[in-house]
Order: sequence, then C-alpha cells, then structure tokens
Amino acid sequence: MATRGTTAPNRLRRVDRWLVGTQAPLLRSSIPPPLVVDLGFGASPVTTVELYERLRRVRPDVEVVGLEIDPARVEQAVRFLAGLDRPEDYQGLTFARGGFELPVPRPPLLVRAFNVLRQYDDEQAQRAWERLCAGLAPDGMLVEGTCDEMGRRAAWVTLRPSAVSPAQPRTLTFSTRVSSLCHPSQLAERLPKALIHRNVPGERIHRFFADFSRSWASTAPQSVFGPRQRWTAAVEHLSSTWPVIQRPPAGGRARWRLGELTLPWAAVAPR
Repeated sequence: MATRGTTAPNRLRRVDRWLVGTQAPLLRSSIPPPLVVDLGFGASPVTTVELYERLRRVRPDVEVVGLEIDPARVEQAVRFLAGLDRPEDYQGLTFARGGFELPVPRPPLLVRAFNVLRQYDDEQAQRAWERLCAGLAPDGMLVEGTCDEMGRRAAWVTLRPSAVSPAQPRTLTFSTRVSSLCHPSQLAERLPKALIHRNVPGERIHRFFADFSRSWASTAPQSVFGPRQRWTAAVEHLSSTWPVIQRPPAGGRARWRLGELTLPWAAVAPR
C-alpha cells in the first residue's frame, strides 16, 4: 500500500550518515558498481536524491533506484530529476514504480526502507522483511526503520538472509539529535514495527529503556559539559550492562558522539 508520503529535505540524514560511515567497505568492495534501492520515497524524491549524493562520496559509480508504488509519485520524481541544475551529474539515479518485489535490473547491495512498514500489521511486516531480503545480492543488506518528521530521532534494523531465517535481523540502531532529547524514552516512539508494540514489561526492549533511563539519570552531572557529553557518558554507562557495540565502524565513542547507539538484535528481540 502507498505510504502517506510525508517527507522533507534531510529527513533521512541520520541513516544516510550511518550508511556512509559504517558501510563504506561494503560499498567499495562491490563488483560491479553497487546498486542501492530507496523503497517508498514518498511524495517528494528529495531524500532519494540526497542518498545518491551522499553515497557517491564513498563510491562515485553507485547506482540508486527510488521505488514507489504510486505512479504519480514516480512521474513527479522523474520531473524533479530533470529539473535539477545539472541533471547530467545524476546519471546513476533513476526512479521506477515498484514495491517489495524490487523490480530493478539486478539484486541490490543495499535497500533502505524508511517509514514504510509502520502502517502494516506484524505478520505483514515480517513477510515484507522476508520478501525484501530474498531480493538482495548475496552479501546485501536491508535497512528498515522509522524517523520523526524532522529527522531528529530515528531507529533502524539491519537484516540479511541466514541459514536459520530468510530475514535475519542483525542490529538495532538509535540515532538522535542529542540537543533536542529530554529523555531516552522519547526514542521509543521511533521503534521499528517489529518492536513498537513490544515496549511493555517482560520484553527485552522495555528493560533496555528502563536501564537506559537509569544510565541517563546517573550521568546528569555531565549536562554541564553539554548534551553530547551527557549522551556519550550515558551510553558508556549503559554498555557496562548491555552489549552496546563499541568497536568501529558501527560503534565506539566517535559514533556515540553523533548521537548513535547500536545493539545486537538478539539483545532486544521480542520474546
């Protein structure tokens, strides 16, 4: 089904920054040029254009396809692309009609699906995961998540097929503009579909937020040095009891200072 289409420039900057910062080795190792799909780009293609521009810094020959099931949105995206100042600089960017079947020239290395699955029920979302992962290149990855309207808070899951599951979640990442965050519980509003209804007593994700809240309270004195310092201190405190990924490229203080926190999926998976 078509999404509401809500979008805005830079709304997906956080996940794009994460892709550029943590998936550069994957993009650079691809032969032929990597194909990336932006699924459900919405009423405006601006975030797909931004994704293309950002990935080109890592891999200049990257190809990006924006997919939408609404033909009117695809037509508008094509016109938008043609109207750019230098459309010849976007030779690797195209738009097409399509959905979970991924009607693209070859299996993509990456699929970004943001603000797409929250409108589905749990069973439908799981089937969408499986269908999308089935269409990936052998070493490909699905990044599925949600963000708020301004892109200040986001959360996403990475998935790959495995021997035990056609769509195996690997990690969960939170990313926030720390200067606008009053409390870690605000991040729960952006949980992906697989977890949004699981933030209840007895579930791992609920315990995670309870422990993060305690870490947040215990590091309140760090606020005098600024919100970034408090966030970093809170994540470091949390990592003493939770398996927060601490090594680059997906973890460590450099990522924490960006307002990010990444966990293995197994730590928060629904019971």
